[in-house]
Amino acid sequence: MSRKFYILLALMFTFAIVGAACSTSDADDANGVDHDLSAEHAADVGAAEHEEHAVMVASGEIYDRVIARGTLVCGGRTDLAGFGSVDADGNNVGFDIDLCRAVAAAVLGDANAIEIIPLTAADRGPSLTTAQVDLLTRNVTWTSSRDAQWGNFTVVTFYDGQGFMVSNASGITSTDDFDGASVCVTSGTTTEQNLADFFRQNGMEFEAVIFEETDAVYGAFQDGRCDITTSDRSQLVSVLSGFADPSAYTILPDIISKEPLTPVVPAGDDVWFDIVKSVMWALINAEELGVTAANVDAMMSSDNIAIRRLLGVEGNWGFEELGLDSDALARAIAAVGNYGEIYDRNLGPLGLPRGFNELWSNGGLIYAPPMK
Repeated sequence: MSRKFYILLALMFTFAIVGAACSTSDADDANGVDHDLSAEHAADVGAAEHEEHAVMVASGEIYDRVIARGTLVCGGRTDLAGFGSVDADGNNVGFDIDLCRAVAAAVLGDANAIEIIPLTAADRGPSLTTAQVDLLTRNVTWTSSRDAQWGNFTVVTFYDGQGFMVSNASGITSTDDFDGASVCVTSGTTTEQNLADFFRQNGMEFEAVIFEETDAVYGAFQDGRCDITTSDRSQLVSVLSGFADPSAYTILPDIISKEPLTPVVPAGDDVWFDIVKSVMWALINAEELGVTAANVDAMMSSDNIAIRRLLGVEGNWGFEELGLDSDALARAIAAVGNYGEIYDRNLGPLGLPRGFNELWSNGGLIYAPPMK
């Protein structure tokens, strides 16, 4: 047979497949097939759609677009006191917001040159795989699967663990009383998976009351729609501080998971990855070396070699290779302070003790490579 015949046969086969697909879709519409999905399935479909349109940025691409735009776009939140909220003047404030500001100060020379895009828990992965944000600073737990699927996790800036808060009216006083309880939880989080694992591991049953929005979780909890709510313990402390009657609830002492929280960047841009890591390391080193927002200028004349390198007075901490100014890290520290200052300013008012988030030299886990 001729080559033209095979081509014609292939075209006919292709048209037949397309026609069948269209007929199926039309038939579904004509027969009134319900295309509405549950919130859980909708989230899965949304994630799949974002994965189809996932992009791989090139090395240096994010840095270039941040410079060209003149602003740093960070994925964050506006509803969690201490980590990401909006103050009375309409300013974005919080621990995670300050990490965003630090990077903006280092790269752009202006800590206020930021745009915060509020994201739900389910939005976090897609915002990275589509490179919608330059940097994600929104209570993100570093896990092996997320590292493989979402982007590049930078530096652990907060060590947390999942806990439980109960309504005193429920009569629950410990996890031994959990069997058969109802639990309000946010979908699309490690919290949801940890919750299921905990009950299964301990041979108990529970009713999950699931919401996509964090506010809805705690609203339902206060309305009595569930006996228990669960999240990172720091978040429970933050949320409880805003309840009308905090004395009506108790945060149990149990911790059921490891939740290392870290800023994340889209995959593919190693230069940007290194820039963000360097800024986080600088904030930690600054606390260790006693460099603060108030004394950073004076410390420029210090005779401590490590301080001089950190502030770009001598040596090369990597700024030449990253395309930054020698004093980029000094600008970040001047803008938001060192790690301890950021913690105390934002999380101190909530009564959150440093614990694991103390410097390694004070018995904690916060540790960074030297800047040199």
